[in-house]
Amino acid sequence: MIDFQCKSRYNVDDFRKLVHRLRQKDGCPWDRVQTHHSIRDNFIEETYEACEAIDSENSELLKEELGDVLMQVLFHASIEEDAGRFDLDDIADGACKKLIFRHPNLFGGTSSDNWEELKQKEKGYTTQTQRLDAVARSLPALWRARKVQGRAKDAGFDWPEEDCSAPLAKADEEMAELHQALHGSGDVEEELGDLLFALVNLARHTGLDPEKALHKATDKFIRRFGAMETLTESPLKELSPEAYLDLWQKAKQIRSEES
Repeated sequence: MIDFQCKSRYNVDDFRKLVHRLRQKDGCPWDRVQTHHSIRDNFIEETYEACEAIDSENSELLKEELGDVLMQVLFHASIEEDAGRFDLDDIADGACKKLIFRHPNLFGGTSSDNWEELKQKEKGYTTQTQRLDAVARSLPALWRARKVQGRAKDAGFDWPEEDCSAPLAKADEEMAELHQALHGSGDVEEELGDLLFALVNLARHTGLDPEKALHKATDKFIRRFGAMETLTESPLKELSPEAYLDLWQKAKQIRSEES
């Protein structure tokens, strides 16, 4: 048994103490051997599950998932506290100071800078390239590309906003270069990346989120794939390419009539 008082209701401080207690030598064998890197993906997964709860507008699920996210924060803070580098109070101190700095009009300041300008001063950036490079590489690639492009726009580097003809032409150009690479005259991975980057740029100019657009396309594919399975009694992997194509066209027609 570990030294922790069980209650009918707990608060944030109890949560903090419990996570720290589980990591001690007489605590949970799994918890005490974890590192920042070993639970990195857990942090990402829990965050996405919280986002799923937000998207579904499920308050009870959101409460649970936010608890899982908070546990990850407390766990990482506990690792650092044991190493003597910082603790949760240091995290809170830094976060509060950041918010106060970024809201000078609310806390007695006189700065006329906007949010992004204040962030740039806070981070000590001296070039626009530093702002672009600071976009987290751990973000989904489409998301990161959109943020980088947005920051480039802030620096004045962007296509005219009158229409989408320029970014569309750029996407066509990158597609042509990918065709050439696929036929042996270029780096396929590089050209594919350039095409995806150009398509993100096109989405941004249309006011659309490429992440959401791709999610919708993926959902549509799953629905059509399900319709294919209902149209045949044979396992899909046993079908010929011609049969596959025929089923796919029928599935598209079914989904089109239903929508």
